[in-house]
Amino acid sequence: MNRQNSTYRIDINCDLGEGETLSDCKKDAMLMPYISSCNIACGGHAGNELTIATSLSNAITYQLKVGAHPGYPDKPNFGRISLSLSTKELKQSLKQQIDLILKIATQQNIQLHHIKFHGALYNDIEANCQLAEELATFCKQDYPSMKLLGLANGNLKAACKKLDLDFIAEGFMDRAYLSNGKLTPRGIKGSVLENENEVIEQALSLATHQAVKTIDQKIIDTKVDSVCLHGDNPNALTIVKSIYRAMPESGVQIK
Repeated sequence: MNRQNSTYRIDINCDLGEGETLSDCKKDAMLMPYISSCNIACGGHAGNELTIATSLSNAITYQLKVGAHPGYPDKPNFGRISLSLSTKELKQSLKQQIDLILKIATQQNIQLHHIKFHGALYNDIEANCQLAEELATFCKQDYPSMKLLGLANGNLKAACKKLDLDFIAEGFMDRAYLSNGKLTPRGIKGSVLENENEVIEQALSLATHQAVKTIDQKIIDTKVDSVCLHGDNPNALTIVKSIYRAMPESGVQIK
């Protein structure tokens, strides 16, 4: 690859605002100079009005694209366990969460760019085509100006295509993949990548549309528009600084 003439561009997104205090927001803000967009928790699985307002303000300071990050309303389990909610109950909760961050964003004259579902809900959408279509329809009806950010080549992407809804295909630099292109469940050892070199290698592979090695040692191809680093990864700051340096060296512009 000719690095000087490369046209690879990638969005680096991070899930933020998942703490409870200003101190948590300060830690998040340390990641912001090295990413290009963020997804802010809006009170369901994590976050509150203080962290939403502070995270929004910090994100705009660093000129990031900002999205809502709703999930199952289950703070004790951080939204990482599926809840048995009716579709009506789930939509009511999601609307409450998204409307809260929209209200605070409007107060700060900030326009939200996208919606990204969190945790178990993100995974449940990819396991259930009907749920994907119902939530894509919900977003188009209630939040038509906002794009949806979700797993590349998954159910949500297909649902958005049917509805002619703007979709951002996402890959994960710090999560192991299964051979079917889905994420390895967190209960399986090795599902979260914490080795810095391993994360950098996967991020670069995703950014340049190259093959990614799965947890079961197979190779898959996946084309993404955005690569996610989880803000709660214990090595997040070290990793994102290294990514920020490695991308240009490999001919990739963080857009």
